[in-house]
Amino acid sequence: MKRAARAGYNGIALSDYKFNILDRMPERYFRNLAKVRDVASRLKLDIYPCVMPIGYSSGILAHDPNLAEGLPVKDALFIVRGKEAHLIAHPPVELRNGDFERVNGHRFIGWDFQDGIGISTFAEHSIVHSGTVAIRMENFRKGNKHGNCRVMQTVKVAPFRQYHVSVWIRSEVVSPADSIRILILAPDGMTLSYNDLKVKPTQSWREHHIVFNSLRYNHVRIYIGIWGGNRGRIWFDDARIEEVGFLNLLRRLGCPLVVRGEDGTIYEEGRDFEPVRDERMGMAPYIGHYEVYHKPPPLRLTPNSRIKDGERLRVSFYHTMLIYWGQVMCCLSEPKVYEILRDQIERVDAALKPKGFSMQHDEIRIANWCLACQRRKMTPGQLLADNVRRCVKIIRTVRPNAEIFVWSDMFDPHHNARDRYYLVNGTLEGSWEGLARDVIIVNWNFRKRHESMRWFAKRGHKQILAGYYDGNPMRIRTWLNDARNIEGIIGVMYTTWQHKYDDLEEFARAVGW
Repeated sequence: MKRAARAGYNGIALSDYKFNILDRMPERYFRNLAKVRDVASRLKLDIYPCVMPIGYSSGILAHDPNLAEGLPVKDALFIVRGKEAHLIAHPPVELRNGDFERVNGHRFIGWDFQDGIGISTFAEHSIVHSGTVAIRMENFRKGNKHGNCRVMQTVKVAPFRQYHVSVWIRSEVVSPADSIRILILAPDGMTLSYNDLKVKPTQSWREHHIVFNSLRYNHVRIYIGIWGGNRGRIWFDDARIEEVGFLNLLRRLGCPLVVRGEDGTIYEEGRDFEPVRDERMGMAPYIGHYEVYHKPPPLRLTPNSRIKDGERLRVSFYHTMLIYWGQVMCCLSEPKVYEILRDQIERVDAALKPKGFSMQHDEIRIANWCLACQRRKMTPGQLLADNVRRCVKIIRTVRPNAEIFVWSDMFDPHHNARDRYYLVNGTLEGSWEGLARDVIIVNWNFRKRHESMRWFAKRGHKQILAGYYDGNPMRIRTWLNDARNIEGIIGVMYTTWQHKYDDLEEFARAVGW
């Protein structure tokens, strides 16, 4: 803070996950927070706490993991065996030659597509996870000029079902390792999976998992491999797909569980089957955090259940989905979300008495699937407009004269406020209609900065330019030059996501402070 003050900065966007759970924090935390507040005051630095995590919602979900947005599973088949009912894939689902045992030279039989056969993809007979053959990938750019090295197979699925894909992976000095993926594409090109496999550059055999919902599709393309590979070697073996049941099962009014017989009988929870809970949902490793895959619980019958042994059940429910390294989005419609947000603002305001707040609406990648949202018959853009309007009202109620900031992307039609954005069900257009004119936009759309700055200026918003992004500190000059004739550009922010403050002073000099 002292360096920032000397360099000419006048405020801090203060981010701390604990702002979401102040009701659990010990007294010593508040003493330390008061010290930060007092030092900032002496240095004439205004504090703007980061609140309302709409997008990266773990802070909200720490109060109730069931508030996550849910994707629907419709009429999954469960068959009763004794006192338990287990999911049976219907239709049956499989990866042909998923164990990679059947080969013709270096071509893997059953796979519909294979990059660089005998050039970058090879039948490996020495290093295998099981059996006698694995697939080895290397020399990525010899087989594909872009460094893509993959196998692909089209698989028949049922619409609105949850599927788990796994594969064993071994790696050796791979770069970039985070580009090793299992990718699920719908026939129209929509990506259905965004799980990060977390493969290390060098590792021994390890099983990796992704989960996807088939949504409205009855076929998907499953890719396994690396995109943009530069160097190293990768081995894959024992790939498989299965339909799964109550994995990351959500239980709230907006995510109902329905169990019915194929004759139409609706069975009752507590009377015909025991209460269903996925005990690891939102508890991995602690409350509000989720894991891609674990063994889902079965459906257990009560002693006096009307459900018979051997009966075929059709089960509908909702599950949450992780994006990349663990992002989970909250529901935009559940009333409890807004109770939690109001409590957060009241507690943060009491602790810091800030000049304003920075709302964390950002990269909202799943929305408008659960029944709570669907019943409102609104587009995702309308739901988000309503959400941000309510969030601003909460802040204004607690601190009427607060300055309010929000990230630009979810309200920018030149960025993420658009149709076909990740797993959002519908268009996000119109989200900006919920923004009051006095909400200040923190604009990070450098790539389309001309269109973006003009868009928000035309709508009457003041803007802060979010520069740096752990790159060249001098690039802010380009942005400021392009902003010269745009009204309402009131400042810039040194924006780091890597806790990299080495360039704090150089950035200030580039701005001209």
